[in-house]
Amino acid sequence: MASADAKIPSKDVAAVKKCEESYNKIKDELSKVIVGQDEVIEQVLISMFARGHALLEGVPGLAKTLLISSIAESLKLSFKRIQFTPDLMPSDVTGTDIIQESKGGNREYKFLQGPIFANMVLADEINRTPPKTQAAMLESMQERQVSAGGTVHSLPDPFFVLATQNPLEQEGTYPLPEAQLDRFLLYIKVDYPSGAEEWEIARRVTTGDLGGIKPVMTDKQIIEIQNLVTRVPVSDQVLGYAHALVRTSRPGAEGAPDFINNWIDWGAGPRGILTLVTCAKARALLYGRYHATVEDVDAVAKPALRHRIASNYAAHAQGLDNEALIDMLLDSISGEVEYEQPAA
Repeated sequence: MASADAKIPSKDVAAVKKCEESYNKIKDELSKVIVGQDEVIEQVLISMFARGHALLEGVPGLAKTLLISSIAESLKLSFKRIQFTPDLMPSDVTGTDIIQESKGGNREYKFLQGPIFANMVLADEINRTPPKTQAAMLESMQERQVSAGGTVHSLPDPFFVLATQNPLEQEGTYPLPEAQLDRFLLYIKVDYPSGAEEWEIARRVTTGDLGGIKPVMTDKQIIEIQNLVTRVPVSDQVLGYAHALVRTSRPGAEGAPDFINNWIDWGAGPRGILTLVTCAKARALLYGRYHATVEDVDAVAKPALRHRIASNYAAHAQGLDNEALIDMLLDSISGEVEYEQPAA
């Protein structure tokens, strides 16, 4: 396995160290406002540094919106929040052409930018808006541009969409189709705080003991980290492990365990392995390492795969959901096996 710091190019030595330091500073700043949620914060930053978008799911009141706006503040990024509703139109997200009179008295079209034109966009309760508006949003995420009146308008760089959805109150909502879910790099579950964390939340909020967040990074530094992620090496062992996880998640595939064949309708596609590897590399940088490990892949496996596999009714009858099946999949794949590139 590729390892040691001796193999780090000289130009990247300081960059790796600075990335780890910045990650620790970001956590320190967020801790002034956010109590706990360390895993969620890590996964959101991994998604951003891996140049991807994230979907956060949790019941109301878990500070998802506050977390996202606080991260934008700590990274000194422009931030816009879009509250998705059943009557929201695509132009309310992307912007529209308006007729404006020039100084010479002539009328001409001018593009009025929508809230999608920001470095970080919070798509709040994205499952509460119709498919047409969802599609416009997801097209902007994929293409990182907006087309209006035959003109292409590029979105800012860096550009991140962090969407939230409420797992409760599904009546009157528009669940994202699996093909659109796949466009989110990570699907992050936001859980209840621990007893001690909830106590601290109540103490801080009721006494007004909340600090201000200072910017830790700039947009240029984020882009530098994104470029650094692409240079982080991945050994055949780690690549093979990610490859095995994705291949064996597909029912009917060679080497797929019986529980996959029995309890999964379809498994992860090629985006699955790309996500596992890229996010493992981004996580390695957060911890000051210039190489990804099997442990990094394990750490991102659930948010990377939970929306890329589909458990069937037989699994639900056994009380098994995607989370449990991913745990079983991880247990079935040994990180100690020597993986080789498949024959053509």
